[in-house]
Amino acid sequence: MKKLELFRLWGIKRLAVFTDRGVRDAGLLEEVLVTLRGQGTEVSVIDNIPAEPSYLEVQEAADEFFALEAEGIVAVGGGSVMDTAKLVSILSHKTVSVKELLDRPSAGEKRIKTIMIPTTAGTGAEATPNSIVAVPEKALKVGIVNEEMIADGVILDGAMLKSLPKHVAAASGIDALAHALECYTSKKATPFSDLYALEALKLIHGNLVQACEDQDAQEAKQAMLLAAFYGGVAITASGTTAVHALSYPLGGRYHIPHGTANAMLLGPVMNYNEPCIRPLLANVYDRLWEGGRAEMETEKSAEVLRWLAEIIRRLEIPEHLSAYGIGKGDLDSLVDASLSVRRLLDNNRRDISAEAAAKIYLEIM
Repeated sequence: MKKLELFRLWGIKRLAVFTDRGVRDAGLLEEVLVTLRGQGTEVSVIDNIPAEPSYLEVQEAADEFFALEAEGIVAVGGGSVMDTAKLVSILSHKTVSVKELLDRPSAGEKRIKTIMIPTTAGTGAEATPNSIVAVPEKALKVGIVNEEMIADGVILDGAMLKSLPKHVAAASGIDALAHALECYTSKKATPFSDLYALEALKLIHGNLVQACEDQDAQEAKQAMLLAAFYGGVAITASGTTAVHALSYPLGGRYHIPHGTANAMLLGPVMNYNEPCIRPLLANVYDRLWEGGRAEMETEKSAEVLRWLAEIIRRLEIPEHLSAYGIGKGDLDSLVDASLSVRRLLDNNRRDISAEAAAKIYLEIM
């Protein structure tokens, strides 16, 4: 936690730690609080950050933060905690609200220094200028993007993952996998984003299963934290695609955890995209299976898709929406909501029509 000394170097003496009660109850705040208070910092804890927060709940956290008159934020948690902290860092308690950022993200300006300490290896929120919030009146999640939200410091500590339940580690790990693969196959991909996306995929391929199944696999957990961070870096230069676009209504309307929703959709969307991304999937095969037996592009692409399906089954992630009470009667509303996420759909290399979206959703019903 040595990087927490940055606050002292910045001259900041009053801090708020953003977290959730699960993280606090797991004892993951203890070292952070001891370190901060040991350097003479006044620390308050805001531990009521909910999972998958709405913009209204983020505003409540912001109001609580402004009442403390703190000068910096340490976010200790998963994507929801970090996204909340990032949004608060660019708000003004007098002139800019979270609701305003939904329509005008550029209205936010960095006012508060932030350090992110992820407790899951998946979202990559510690590296991105994005924050995801639910908009209840639209039954949808919305991404707010503003470069001012990029953290001032990040601490990747595998010890933070030791007590993470397997199902949470699995869902967040597949989220990282989705980020890397979507960014690599995105229309907006660049050599810079490709560098990080491919390295993230290699780390995930070699470490995800062990990190989820072995609580003491410290090296694998540290590798997954780095993979998630790399995936976040790739997002800043490229962007996710139809997997995330189609998952947003599942989270916003039915409150399916973000990583689980992405895991359900990852295989079907990539299968749909395959004719347009075959050379890219072949490159992924060459990177992950050096010296592998597959020779033709079609073989290599198929092997990558088989691996995606296999790893979802191995990690016992729900594969069907019926587990959440979602059926064909919900199809039209899901399709309509997903097609409104143009920011991400426009990155997809194969056009997603209403018919295509419906077919993908039907595959997981």
